[in-house]
Amino acid sequence: MLFVNDLLMNQESGLVLLFFFLVFATFVSEDFTCISAGVMAAEGRISFLFAVTACLIGIYVGDMLLFFAGRFFGRAVVKRVPLKWFLSKERVERSSLWFERKGVGAIFISRFIPGMRLPTYFAAGLLNTNAFRFALYFFIAAAVWTPLLVGLSLRLGAETVESAFLKHQSVWLKIAAVSVLIFFLVKFLLKLSSYQGRRLLVSHWRRLTRWEFWSPLVFYPPVFLYIIRLSIKYRSLTLFTSVNPAMFGSGFVGESKAEILYAIKSKNFIAQFKLIPSEINHSERIATAHEFMSENSFSFPIVLKPDKGERGAGVAIIKTEKDLEDYLAQNKGETIIQEYIAGKEYGVFYYRYPTSAKGKIFAITDKRFPALTGDGRATLEELILQDDRAVCMAKTYCNLHREKLYNVPANGEQIQLVELGTHCRGAVFLDGGEIKTDALENAIDELSKSYEGFYFGRYDIRTPSLADFKKGKNFKVVELNGVTSEATNIYDPKNSLFTAYKILFEQWRIAFEIGAQNRKRGIEPLPVLGVLRLVIAFALP
Repeated sequence: MLFVNDLLMNQESGLVLLFFFLVFATFVSEDFTCISAGVMAAEGRISFLFAVTACLIGIYVGDMLLFFAGRFFGRAVVKRVPLKWFLSKERVERSSLWFERKGVGAIFISRFIPGMRLPTYFAAGLLNTNAFRFALYFFIAAAVWTPLLVGLSLRLGAETVESAFLKHQSVWLKIAAVSVLIFFLVKFLLKLSSYQGRRLLVSHWRRLTRWEFWSPLVFYPPVFLYIIRLSIKYRSLTLFTSVNPAMFGSGFVGESKAEILYAIKSKNFIAQFKLIPSEINHSERIATAHEFMSENSFSFPIVLKPDKGERGAGVAIIKTEKDLEDYLAQNKGETIIQEYIAGKEYGVFYYRYPTSAKGKIFAITDKRFPALTGDGRATLEELILQDDRAVCMAKTYCNLHREKLYNVPANGEQIQLVELGTHCRGAVFLDGGEIKTDALENAIDELSKSYEGFYFGRYDIRTPSLADFKKGKNFKVVELNGVTSEATNIYDPKNSLFTAYKILFEQWRIAFEIGAQNRKRGIEPLPVLGVLRLVIAFALP
């Protein structure tokens, strides 16, 4: 603000410099620059015409630069500075589809949809639209939008700058504070102006008020405090790393999924898989995948996932040869290729005390893959936003289905939203306690005992038949997670936050009791520094 103040000290040269300052400021944020210019006009620092002209030129030039970036450089430029700061590949892909569907109207509509302008204008160039025709449309859209926003800011700014809470503040602090206030007000009003925006506001609200959608950073502090309490009780901060001697760090973090599956001796219950090494080149990795499929007579779909990962990150169902090649090109680390098991998916949390002959099932999660039904009128995006449950995960679902988001499903057509049993990626988790039978518990116990040194963790299991699964047969383990795995039945929407914490506290109490028994047997936990190294190595591979 001192810079702007200095500009205005010399009236003529200052206004010229301020003009270009506003022009280039629109390249960073169109709306905030328009709002700030409007508030400056309200203060009498510049005229309304001056503010509108500077902002309009900056917005128009910026729009055309985005258009030509899409035209001449294509999607590759999105990966480079500075465009990668403002555009993502996903947003460009989605906007391209939206632009193809809406046509010229997208230019005007995007002006009123936060986050859609930049990718839409880039997409217009990407799709080889007529430059002269769209230069005209860009200008008309900007010419309508700019005076509206500057005028609104001038009107609101004139009233707000003189309000009591800013009465004794400096002029430039007033302008900055009012600009920020109006900026967020405009963003909110823009969201309210469209059905999509209103439903996304509903999505944000429900994710804030329903604990099952909370970030781990928000949800886990009470659990962490309880673990500290257990650590004090058992005189060891890292006793949980003695729980599963067979697993690297007991499965705390950074363990190899392939090593765990290889170590389970009951191979008839394990989904077929193979580790694709990271050190071989791309063509050799593809050849390894083909060899695995050929040896086992598998066709697409198959599953690819990182050998080390958390919460389903990087897991993909591969349906075509191109998908296979693209995945291995983008994910160069150790990768597991695994047979795809159709059917239902369950999470089975198991534990056994080292002093006990028999283990128990602690919890079962029934993983559901939500689906929507078309009505022949609404697009897939509209169906997602209309559904009371799907709207909570609207951004996730829209990103997963961005290529067909604007298709109109036929009346009665079923659209499955997710195919992977991961809560943070859209699966619905229900408490499956009623599924547990003596036969199933015995089968899981025998399976677990075949992995010597394993006492505590969660199996991710697929089965084509619930009836067979309850009998303890006809199921395949796709993954086994160690000490930091969750009893994911906590995410059942019917569970209260208190119930979820109660289950997790009991889970960690059992983990420390098993760790204490193993410590008595001579299995020492990792030192604190060793655990920190694991975390750092996983976070910074």
